[in-house]
Amino acid sequence: MSSAFSPVYFTDENALGLGKLLRRSGRDDIVYPGHEDLPEVPLGARDVEWMQVAGARGFIVLTRDRRIRTRPAELAAYREFGVCSVWIGAKRDLRAQDQVELFLKHEDRIRRAAAQLGAGPWALVLGLSGLRQIALREG
Repeated sequence: MSSAFSPVYFTDENALGLGKLLRRSGRDDIVYPGHEDLPEVPLGARDVEWMQVAGARGFIVLTRDRRIRTRPAELAAYREFGVCSVWIGAKRDLRAQDQVELFLKHEDRIRRAAAQLGAGPWALVLGLSGLRQIALREG
């Protein structure tokens, strides 16, 4: 693993608050729909549209959409575009600030996992108990 591995994260609209809070904190490695650094992904872009961009650019997607990896069209996009993602999940819904704290607490683990897993597609779950890999499978 190279310590120089420095991913860029993409938060989808389900995690827009997370992306905006991280960006406001001074992070320049976060983009999201509607961000000026990512004009090809406007707010309201369909999942398969931003997934193509995220895969092509090698972004690590941060999402709260638990069904995105099982819907047929999105699952096909994961595979076709090599999407890498971290689903931020918990038994209870987390506020954006709680998501930021959880992400920051485990960011080093996310980076290590991403470096180890390499090119996508792959998916991880980040919960209050930590980080684990999950399968990309039909419904």
